[in-house]
Amino acid sequence: MVESVSVQVVTAASGEPGASGAPGLFGTLVREYRVLIVEPGKEPLFLLLVGFILSFAFIRLSVRLIRHGVRWWPGNITPGGLHIHHMVFGIFFWLVAGIGSFTIPAAADGWRSLLGFLFGVGCGLVLDEFALILHLEDVYWSEQGRKSVDAVILGILLTGLLLVIGPPVGFYELGGSPLGVTAVLCANLVLVVVTLLKGKIWTGLLGIMLPPLCLVGAVRLALPSSPWARWRYTGRARRMARARRREARLHRRLDRLKQRFFDLIAGAPTPALPVPGRRAAARGEADGVPAPGPVTAAVLAAEEEERRAEPWTARLAARRATAAARRRAVRAGRRTARTVRVRRPRGSGPFRTR
Repeated sequence: MVESVSVQVVTAASGEPGASGAPGLFGTLVREYRVLIVEPGKEPLFLLLVGFILSFAFIRLSVRLIRHGVRWWPGNITPGGLHIHHMVFGIFFWLVAGIGSFTIPAAADGWRSLLGFLFGVGCGLVLDEFALILHLEDVYWSEQGRKSVDAVILGILLTGLLLVIGPPVGFYELGGSPLGVTAVLCANLVLVVVTLLKGKIWTGLLGIMLPPLCLVGAVRLALPSSPWARWRYTGRARRMARARRREARLHRRLDRLKQRFFDLIAGAPTPALPVPGRRAAARGEADGVPAPGPVTAAVLAAEEEERRAEPWTARLAARRATAAARRRAVRAGRRTARTVRVRRPRGSGPFRTR
């Protein structure tokens, strides 16, 4: 009896059907991984996707903890007061993975898988700060910083589509004909360009892997603010009105849902402070004082970084100096109030003398 139970446990753990006929869960996962990922040669791409997702999730969690001032989290890396962005580490992983892929032999599958994982980690770290590279400004927590989340999600989706369906021409049975492959690629490229010109960025980029999706985007109406609408809808009032109604009915709702989803996974952006009005600006210029400019999230973030870059001893000394100055000012005010007497001119009281 004991031997039969032990045999069933061993066979279930190894993934082979035992007396009960049910394979073990771990063995089933390993077997499916070998059949779907390893044997088709997709393990490097799969590990690239895993590294991409894990690095993005980790770095977003890290920056949100730093933003909320969690004390037990290490915080930013600022050697000598210089803030090192995490895209620097991502570029380092890119270099290691790229140079290593040209160095190791093609038969070293294990090393290729490891380099794929490192390349995915670099993708997550670099694309998380894509908006900073695009604007050449620290716009991480501003509205412009949402371009980084767009880039990351598009990268993950395209990598996942490559992993699941392979190259985009895999939909067509071309029989390896160079002429057929070239024709399909050219037609797909035209559809992608038209879709992007119509302002449908997500549809156009995903249409690279899914040509039918790009065909739908190229046929439908363009967004009113797109280059296609400025070129083609300028003299067509009805078509422009239809495009605006469609955007108000569909795209704005989708934008609100996308905004909430981005706030959930990446954190809400810091709103910019209001810009002073024209009267205040004119009054400041008339008094010889330059009008203050808009205080953006980048300025606030830079001031916060400078404040955190200072050692805690310097911050403590600054606070003590400020408190001492306030105490001295209060004491000086009290002393002045006791010593200085207000002298009234004769006859200025309620009982005047003539």
